[in-house]
Order: sequence, then structure tokens, then C-alpha cells
Amino acid sequence: MNKLPSALRPNRITSTRRRLALAAVAVAVLSLLVTSTASADFFTPESGGSPNADKIDTLYKLILGVAVVVFVGVEGALFYCLWKFKAKKGAVAAQIHGNTRLEIGWTVGAAVILVVLAGFTFAALPGIRNPSNSGPAGFSSANGVLTAGVTKRLPPNGKSLNIEINGQQYVWRFTYPDATPNTTLDNPFSYEELVVPVDTAVTLDIRAQDVAHSWWIPKLGGKFDAIPGYTNHTWFKIPAKLAGQTFRGQCAELCGRNHANMIAQVHAVTAQQFQKFIADQKAATTAGDKAAGIARKAFEKTLSTDQSSATP
Repeated sequence: MNKLPSALRPNRITSTRRRLALAAVAVAVLSLLVTSTASADFFTPESGGSPNADKIDTLYKLILGVAVVVFVGVEGALFYCLWKFKAKKGAVAAQIHGNTRLEIGWTVGAAVILVVLAGFTFAALPGIRNPSNSGPAGFSSANGVLTAGVTKRLPPNGKSLNIEINGQQYVWRFTYPDATPNTTLDNPFSYEELVVPVDTAVTLDIRAQDVAHSWWIPKLGGKFDAIPGYTNHTWFKIPAKLAGQTFRGQCAELCGRNHANMIAQVHAVTAQQFQKFIADQKAATTAGDKAAGIARKAFEKTLSTDQSSATP
């Protein structure tokens, strides 16, 4: 009777499959470890444009690292048990009634992990929620850095550049502060692109005019909903070294048929450039109002002439 070649015997085949399975597990674990370190930004929020965005990103990476360690530990134990305690022909299953020490151990371990993550989260929250002071290269008006209202979170010195953001179908409108208090009717404004000075604590009042929108510039922090009848607040401070850069985003809430076209971007400039931008916006508004006034007078004169010629 012919025998099977040794390479094709069942025990050799089983051994080869086992080695391949262990190799696949090792590759998967290594991929997770490499991904969680070198490529963490692919899985965590963008950052680099503001201190609060950097803290959000750091917190996410910490949680991701702990999650990877837990995942590798659990999956490693699972595959070890599958290999170590695999069923054999004719084997009688052992009757196990539990292990008190083991059960207490993994319960306490899970609780410790949650406490550690909660501690880091609550320690990072103040730096995410509370604005920091403007720097020496920040924008200052004639009376000092423009002061925001007292109903929102402010930097420690109580001063910030406060800008109103209004979501409309399907565009963002940005209203900049002016010397006239308690009114924004004549304030300079812009659409789609928000221009801000670097090294300046910028606080945002986020509103919506019609339906729910969502303001999100990934590199400048988390997203905030713009809800009709409600005002949301957030902040950012772009480092002086990033002057000239543009940070892009768009509405992150489905707000209608042209939602995809509701883009937004923040352009960082120096304090001097920002001052010139505000002056140019004011001049453009004044010129537009003047041109509209002239056109209205011309229209009224034409209308009056037509009415006079039509009178018998």
C-alpha cells in the first residue's frame, strides 16, 4: 500500500496552517501598531492650526493608543486560547466553574483604564474649551484688543477678537467687530472666507439664519452646530508662524440641495494686514452704499419724469 509523501501528511498540513495563521495574526498586530504611531493623523482629527485643535488631537491619540493595547491584548489572548486549548479527537471537555481572581482582575483593570482616560480627558478639557490670551504679535485696536461679551468663554485677560458667523443656505457670512457698540448693522463683513490676524485669540458666535448648519474647519478645532434661534461659541488662535496660510472646511450638516457647495475657509494674516483688510471692507461698503444711493436717485428721477409725461 502506497504511503502519502511526508509533505502531504495531515500533521504536516495542520502544522503549516497553524504557522500561517500565527504569521497572519503577527502581521495584523504589527500593522495596528505601525498605524497607531506613524499614521495616527489618518485616524485622529486634523491639527496644527490652533492650540485647542492640537489638544483635541493629542487626546484622541492617547485614547487610540490605549485602545490598540487593549485590542492587541484581548485578540492575542483569544488566539492563544484557540491554539492552546483546541479540541482533540476523543477529548472530554473540562468543566470550569470560573476563576474569581481572574474575574476580579479584569474588572479592576477595565475600571482603572476608564479612570485614567477620564482623568486625562478632564485635564485636557480646559485647554480645549477656554481661549488663551492673544500674543504679542496679535491684533490690537485703538482701545486695545477688542473685547467680547461676557456671555461666552473668554481668555484669562477677558479680551478677544469676536467675530459673528452666520450660516445661510448656502453660504457663510462673517461679521467683524467695529468701534460702534451694540450694533452690527454697519460692521465690515465678508462671505465664504474669514480673514483673521495671527497670534490673536479669536472667539466666534455661531448662528444660522434658516436651517441647521455646522461650522467645521478641521485644523482649527472641533465642529459646532449653527442652529436658528441659538448661539454657539468656540475659539481658535493661529500661531504667528502660520501667517499667509488658508485653512479649509465646509458645512458639516446636511442643510439642503446645495449643501456640498457651502464651503468655508479661514485665511490667516498679520495684524497689519488684518487692519488693512478691515479698512478696505469698510471703504468697499461705503462706496457700494454711495453707488446705490446715486442709482436710487436716478431711478426716482426717471420714475418721476415718466409719471409727469403720462399725466394728461
